[in-house]
Amino acid sequence: MRRALVCGAGGFIGGHLVKKLKKEGSWVRGVDIKEHEFAPTQADEFLLLDLREPENCKAALSLADGTFDEVYQLAADMGGMGFISVAECEIMHNNALLNVHMIHTAAKMGVLRYFFSSSVCVYRDMQPGEPELTEDDAFPAHPDNEYGWEKLYAERVAMAYGRHYDTNVRIARFQNCYGPYGTWTGGREKAPAAICRKVAEAEDGGVIEVWGDGTAIRAFTYVDDLVEGIYLLMHSDLEGPTNIGSSQYVTVDELVETVIEVAGKRIKVKYVPGPVGVQARNFSKARIHSIGWRAKVSLKEGIEYTYPWIETQVKAARDANSTV
Repeated sequence: MRRALVCGAGGFIGGHLVKKLKKEGSWVRGVDIKEHEFAPTQADEFLLLDLREPENCKAALSLADGTFDEVYQLAADMGGMGFISVAECEIMHNNALLNVHMIHTAAKMGVLRYFFSSSVCVYRDMQPGEPELTEDDAFPAHPDNEYGWEKLYAERVAMAYGRHYDTNVRIARFQNCYGPYGTWTGGREKAPAAICRKVAEAEDGGVIEVWGDGTAIRAFTYVDDLVEGIYLLMHSDLEGPTNIGSSQYVTVDELVETVIEVAGKRIKVKYVPGPVGVQARNFSKARIHSIGWRAKVSLKEGIEYTYPWIETQVKAARDANSTV
C-alpha cells in the first residue's frame, strides 16, 4: 500500500486531497497546526504539528518502518486578498520557514516523490486580452503581492533539492479554488466563498457590498478538479512548475451574478473600495493538459455545489447567535 503524507490536511484543499488519496487506496497521514474546521479528517492518522519547527517536520515524516512514498506539501499561512494584502510579514516568515524545513527534511530522509503547492500569484498583473503566459514567463519576476514572492522562492528551493537528492519534485501553481468545506468567513475567505456568504446573509431584495468595480477578470477552479490535477501531476513525469486551473474566465461582476442566480434572490450590488489584487491573469494550461487533465466543473455548476453549503453555515451561525 502506498503511504502518503499530506501537510496542511486541516485546510480546505488538503482535506479534499486526503479523501482523494484514500479513494485511490493510499494509507494517509495528515498533519496540520489545526484540525479541519468543517469536516472530520479521513486520514488514517492525524498529527497536530507546527511545521515551522524542523523537529516537527521530522516527526511528521517519521514512520516506524521506512519512509513515505509521497509527500504533499500544502501547508501555508494564507487566505484571500483581504488577508494577504495586510499579513505580509506573517506570510513571508511562516511560509518560508515551513517550506524550507519540510523539503530539507523530506530530501534528507529519502522521500521519493514530493509535491509543492505554489500559486498563480507568482505571475505579474496583466491587462484583459493579453496573450497567455507560460510557466517560464513567471521570470523576470514581478508578482503582485508578497505571497507570490514567497511561492517563487519556495519553488526554487524545492527544485534545488530535487536536483541534488533522489527526490522527484512536482510543483503545481494553483488557480483560485473554491468549493464546500472551505473558509467562508473571518477575513481569510476567497472571493467565491465571500460572495456566497454575502448573498446568503442578505435579505431578498437587499444590497451587498463587493470590493472594486467588478471588472477584474478571474478564473475559478472547483476543488474536485484541482485535487484530480494534483494527483495526476504527482504521478506524471512533468518536471518544473505546472499551472492547474480552469479556462473559463469571468469578471468579478459575472461571478457575483452567478451566485445571485444560484441563490434565487433579487440582490443589488454596491461596489466599494477594497483590496482587489491584479486586474487579470491569463496563463497557459498546456502542460497539465498534456497529461490528460481538464477542468470539468463550470463556474455555475461549482457554485451550485458550494452555495447551499455556505448558506447552511450562515443559517447555523445565525441560529447560534440568536440563542446567546
